[in-house]
Amino acid sequence: MNEHTLKMLEFDKVIEHLKSFAQNEMTKQKIEKLVPHTDLSVIETWLNETSEAKAIIEKSSSVPIANLNGMEHVLKLAEKGISLSPEQLSFIFDLLENVERLQRFMKDKAFLAPNVSSYAYSMFPLPEVKEEIHKCIRNGQVDDNASKSLSKIRKKAGIVEERIKSKLESILKSSSYRNMMQEPLISMRDGRYVIPVKNEYKRNIDGHILDRSSSGATVYMEPQEVRKLQTELNMLKAEEKIEVEKILSGLTAMVATYHRELTITMEAMVHYDFIFAKGKYSRAIHANPVTLNHQHKIEIRAGKHPLLVEKAVPLDFSLGKDYQALIITGPNTGGKTVAIKTVGLLALMVQSGLHVPASKGSEFNVFSSVLVDIGDLQSIEQSLSTFSAHMTNVISIIDEAGPNTLVIMDELGAGTDPAEGMGLAISILEELYRSGAIILATTHYSEMKEFAKNTPGFENGSMEFDVETLRPTYRLIIGKAGQSQAFSIALKLGMESKIIERAHEITYKEVKGYPTETPRQLPIRTGNLQQVREDAIKKAAPVRKKKPQKKQDETSFAIGDRVYVPSLKTGGIICEPENQKGELGVLIKGKKLIVHKKRLKLQIESKELYPDNYDMSIVFETKENRKKAKLMNKRHVEGLTIDRPTDE
Repeated sequence: MNEHTLKMLEFDKVIEHLKSFAQNEMTKQKIEKLVPHTDLSVIETWLNETSEAKAIIEKSSSVPIANLNGMEHVLKLAEKGISLSPEQLSFIFDLLENVERLQRFMKDKAFLAPNVSSYAYSMFPLPEVKEEIHKCIRNGQVDDNASKSLSKIRKKAGIVEERIKSKLESILKSSSYRNMMQEPLISMRDGRYVIPVKNEYKRNIDGHILDRSSSGATVYMEPQEVRKLQTELNMLKAEEKIEVEKILSGLTAMVATYHRELTITMEAMVHYDFIFAKGKYSRAIHANPVTLNHQHKIEIRAGKHPLLVEKAVPLDFSLGKDYQALIITGPNTGGKTVAIKTVGLLALMVQSGLHVPASKGSEFNVFSSVLVDIGDLQSIEQSLSTFSAHMTNVISIIDEAGPNTLVIMDELGAGTDPAEGMGLAISILEELYRSGAIILATTHYSEMKEFAKNTPGFENGSMEFDVETLRPTYRLIIGKAGQSQAFSIALKLGMESKIIERAHEITYKEVKGYPTETPRQLPIRTGNLQQVREDAIKKAAPVRKKKPQKKQDETSFAIGDRVYVPSLKTGGIICEPENQKGELGVLIKGKKLIVHKKRLKLQIESKELYPDNYDMSIVFETKENRKKAKLMNKRHVEGLTIDRPTDE
């Protein structure tokens, strides 16, 4: 399937959502590779799997899918002959244990999901491998009973170890050595048992120093009387290690023997995880299975865009039965693009074996390819304009289109001269129709409505618009071309009906009345347009002789006037009168600014703000400055100054 189509219709976002329902990384990798298929029988099998998986989930939400993360690595190590660790062998055991649980789980699901339940029997439980691992590995370690030799070695080692501890404890408790010990504890250094001796007494005990504390106050000694026992214990430990490696090697060889069976089992478990992820996704988006056909028909009932399920308005759509091309017109933001994307994306999902958010009874043709031209295709690297990029894409679509192709085109012919764009759009549609393709297109050209209406095989469609609320309803209406919503909106907003009626006459070459509350006037005819204009000028002439209103720059301002400064988007108070340059002092947020009167708008005159003879210093001076001024008027005060905002 065309990579450009998958990207434009946002199929990758559907894949990402589907991946969130998978448990294993291998399953997510499989989902990432999922692309629409073109074989009807394969797609039917995929859809049936999804339906059965969904039915099982609805009855038993917890499906025993094994954790396979890291299993590929484990099997590769075994195949190379590298001994597996007890943890890795436990991983194999868990897988085989899970196979048994899954087979038991699927046993009573045969009636509900005959195909999906049967896959469990292609898995290998390998009871002999499981039992051997269970016998040898316990709690992540090789068990004593893994072999007679190991059991014997560990018993001997246990006896020697107890003798060592016993001798060391007797030394710690001895009154002769008690004061020489840093503390009464037995510890280990380099795999050998030691006791902590104070540094000053190290020569009083017969033994070897194996370690020292960081401060040097303590030395860790192995007494001579346990040295022989310790050597014996170390030899037993070495024998134990050899025996454990022998057991792990044998188990690894057994696993490697069944590499093929384990690989098949793992693949089957991944497939189970995959189909149950599809079932969970179907439930999450409230999806349903659809019927497939090879008659080039699409029938969508109450379909929704899978990425907008909760917010989407249900789409009822039909194409390919009575007409092979649908041309959708309507206002911008009315939902045309979402509608065509919904159709295309649902088609891709169906051919990928996914349920789609549409009511039961929906039907889809299996297309060999889906070709789209949607969105801004401008290419900076290739120095192509938006129109050029679209045309390049359209040319490739024309080359690829055929009898089993779905072509989806948004705003065909846009981005160039309207007349040429409209002609080009019609010519492209005719060529695609001749190729046998199923066509779904949107356009803003009103002439396309007539083309679709009068051309066999084509049909009009429109996005519904609520004139009362001036909002689109996002509902697709097939069989009806998009109405002139611009006229309806203008009328609703109060434009005179005679203007709307004239606009309709110019656009559609017909006379149509638009209802209004006042008596409707006849539309202006082209023949008397000049005379009507001259009459309007004469009628308006006396109005022009009136004394013109005072311009803003002629407004006089007084101290205390409240003004607005548009350039600063804030208000202030006139604090200094106009100078010779036409500038005034304006107090804004405690700072005096010099602003030209042309940049000021009078808001409230001072006489409306303050009573007669009001002391304006209260407005322009701080309380502290007013006190200073009053004191300075009485007498000279050394060092007393008044600070005021500087001019800007």
